[in-house]
Amino acid sequence: MQRRRRWAGERLGYAPRPVTAPVVSVSGLTKIYKVHERTTGLGATFRSLVRRKYKDVPAVAGIEFGIASGEIVGFLGPNGAGKTTTLKMLSGLLFPTSGDAQVMGHVPWSREDRFLRRMTLLMGNRTQLVWDIPAADSFLVLKQIYGIGDAQFTETLDELTELLELGPLLHKPVRQLSLGERMKVEFAAGLLHRPEVVFLDEPTLGLDVSMQARIRTFIKELNRRSGATILLTSHYMDDIVALCRRVIVIHHGKILYDGGLTNLAERMAPYKIVGATLRGEAIGRDLSAYGDVVSSENGLVKLRVPRADAAERTARLVRDLEGGLADLSLEDPPIEEVIDRVFSGEKVGESVPAPDPVLTLT
Repeated sequence: MQRRRRWAGERLGYAPRPVTAPVVSVSGLTKIYKVHERTTGLGATFRSLVRRKYKDVPAVAGIEFGIASGEIVGFLGPNGAGKTTTLKMLSGLLFPTSGDAQVMGHVPWSREDRFLRRMTLLMGNRTQLVWDIPAADSFLVLKQIYGIGDAQFTETLDELTELLELGPLLHKPVRQLSLGERMKVEFAAGLLHRPEVVFLDEPTLGLDVSMQARIRTFIKELNRRSGATILLTSHYMDDIVALCRRVIVIHHGKILYDGGLTNLAERMAPYKIVGATLRGEAIGRDLSAYGDVVSSENGLVKLRVPRADAAERTARLVRDLEGGLADLSLEDPPIEEVIDRVFSGEKVGESVPAPDPVLTLT
């Protein structure tokens, strides 16, 4: 008897792919916008009608990276860094100024049907559903657009309904749904055609903590069941920490870091955090000679010390305090602190390291 196709990878009819295959490859990708600029005042307004002045604003400046099959990669950067512009180019919504990109062997901006049927772009602040009709009716429209067979449509919708708990939501007009409920049906709408590559732009934007956690659980389960390759942007570090082993950091249109999340602090923070728990007469002692005092309360002192000097400073601290030291820890600063320092333009070391060669693209 023929096996039924379900959401799990091989049961969906996906051909097995090598783990290291570059599903997404980007080389020298650049996007420059021409922006009209003029001075203020009535005269300047009239002059701009005849002779306009433009300036080039680079949104993406020659980035390069690759993503293997089945990876969930976090794409980090402040507002205006080039994250959404990159996703729009990779999904075919924007033409690049220069450079190349391939997604599953397709040039995205060619907008081939075969490409569009295998990918999806979900944006937390955009909707593809019609507000005045129930989501179930919009799903039927998408079924016709993608040419999804009746059996596959029913099966996929049943699984998405179970995973996202959509039962009570499908037959309500979209305008009556809360933001969190609308995001769940938006996910279902973007995944009805079983995409192999999923671009997620701020999928938990504006959601409460509980709904953010539920969306993260769904994304992880989607990746586990289908093997979908996911590129995720988010300003919430909880999203990145929960879902991504690898992150790409972009700033001013250029990639600052591409590698493991666990190595991010080591590569981009020039300091470590020393935690010293004091006891007895040592409580209240000034430890500024050993590093910058970050906090000091009830005998627990945190010091920021240069990474290169961390071993020497901690050894000296142990030697000098002798019996006044109850506990000592040495760790990297929190990821949120490292990212904030990078984005705010603070010095994060003598030089920013080149991206790690995660994939060799051919």
